Amino acid sequence: MFGNFDFQAIVRGWHALIFEGLAFTLEVTFLAMIGGTILGTVFAMMRLSSTKPLAWFAGAYVNLLRSVPLVMVIFWFYFMAPYIGAWIIGAERPVQVGAFASALITFILFEACYYCEIMRAGIQSIPAGQANAGYALGFSYWQLMRLVILPQAFRNMLPVLLTQTIVLFQDVSLVYIISLPDFVTIASKIAQRDNRLVEMYLFVAVVYFALCLALSYVVRRLRARLTIIR
Repeated sequence: MFGNFDFQAIVRGWHALIFEGLAFTLEVTFLAMIGGTILGTVFAMMRLSSTKPLAWFAGAYVNLLRSVPLVMVIFWFYFMAPYIGAWIIGAERPVQVGAFASALITFILFEACYYCEIMRAGIQSIPAGQANAGYALGFSYWQLMRLVILPQAFRNMLPVLLTQTIVLFQDVSLVYIISLPDFVTIASKIAQRDNRLVEMYLFVAVVYFALCLALSYVVRRLRARLTIIR
């Protein structure tokens, strides 16, 4: 299998692989991480809220999406979002959402479920005495969360949040089902064009392994540093 391995196939396609495919994958990962963390934090506070309808809605949303494969969520949202949008605004024709926006929104909504549970654990890890002290000082619930609880919870959960981001980075490859030009999709097109499947997919595997290994090392160092700080 490796007797006719052609390194030149990788050299010829590296520019498109890195500056188009990998750049696209990193862009979606970064934007989905930011959006998912923000939305997940909101859901976490809703799940911990004493207002039962908010807690019930957030819990139902998280449990529902976590029980559905991500590839199906991408597929459903891509084909159903235009019709849902038209129904919401009362338009006669489907709303043009676009593949990129559809994928990004899907990842934000899906990853928010996992970031929600991570942030909920972080919030619950803060001693109750701090919340009682905040209320005694006259803080509202949202002031207490914003100024006291969330900064500490985010610091405590940062290694776990980054670990989930590594999973997100790998999951972005699923956008191939809607033909977006991510790292794997670009490699697949080059492999079929040049008839060099082994070279392209091996290169993709090596890049994924190297990046995930480096990020895992960062997470371990960060976890060790935060443990020392505590």
